[in-house]
Amino acid sequence: QVQLVESGGGLVQAGGSLRLSCAASGRTFSSYAMGWFRQAPGKEREFVAAISWSGGSTYYADSVKGRFTISRDNAKNTVYLQMNSLKPEDTAVYYCAAGVYGLTTGIYDYWGQGTQVTVSS
Repeated sequence: QVQLVESGGGLVQAGGSLRLSCAASGRTFSSYAMGWFRQAPGKEREFVAAISWSGGSTYYADSVKGRFTISRDNAKNTVYLQMNSLKPEDTAVYYCAAGVYGLTTGIYDYWGQGTQVTVSS
């Protein structure tokens, strides 16, 4: 099993930046692809970004491409989401997820509790 805990959310003005962190414990962290998802009130959960177990492959939703960067530090068992040029439409609860085959299948086995990101105009 893997436990995931997100942090770094908060309130930021449009155009600002936040860095989300997801700390993992349990099974070997480096064995898992990691993904970030978000869900706004009244909206379906949507994919944001993903990174392979080695960090060598990344994928982004078109809505965040060029603004967000996903990275991981396997030595620290942590995955990050650097969010720049934030827009009010980025407001959502952000979740991190882990899955051995998550990057290629879209299936994630473990999920964090989420962290709220609110972008004001």
